[in-house]
Amino acid sequence: IVASDPLDGSSNIDTNVSVGTIFSILPASGGVLQPGRNQLAAGFFVYGPQTTLLVSFGGPVMAFQLGDDGHFHDMGWSVSITTDTREFSINASNMRHWRPDVAAYIADCLAGETGPRKMNFNMRWVGSLVADGWRIFRRGGIFLYPADARRGYEAGRLRLVYEANPVAFLVEAAGGKAINGDVPILDLVPETLHARVPLVFGSANEVDEFARYRP
Repeated sequence: IVASDPLDGSSNIDTNVSVGTIFSILPASGGVLQPGRNQLAAGFFVYGPQTTLLVSFGGPVMAFQLGDDGHFHDMGWSVSITTDTREFSINASNMRHWRPDVAAYIADCLAGETGPRKMNFNMRWVGSLVADGWRIFRRGGIFLYPADARRGYEAGRLRLVYEANPVAFLVEAAGGKAINGDVPILDLVPETLHARVPLVFGSANEVDEFARYRP
């Protein structure tokens, strides 16, 4: 079974921001509503200044780039997410809707070296999961798309089956972590094809740090 988000970041097309395709390959015998740990393979394409692909078949994550000859070529990159980071990715315009734990975590990051974290953080937000994700695979970071108080966002916004699961599969294969705030994304069992979840992923130590803010 192949589950796919064919055009992630489509709302950014008219602003010429990178978009992409996310895909998950699952055993046919289990149907589409099975935990992400059952995935046989997963990956995503990014259509930006370069056309690139990250993919894992259950082992290491491999990176490919589309060449002028129309073929994908191995980038020769040992894909591994750094354990630590000083960079976070979140849509800060929704701050007033966040739950207290998310607000407290971001506030402590923004407090910089004089705050409780005692170090300065950068914020990056493209608004395209594949673009923000590629950056984190390349140089580390933490991505947060939490549930919040807005109508339709109470259970998160990203789809578990064909967005969160394939990204989490890649993240764990590259040494990072991906959670819904409490448990690993890959352990969740989707109730429907379009079930939504909060998604936090990236550098393992920073994901653990975020989890410590949970009530």
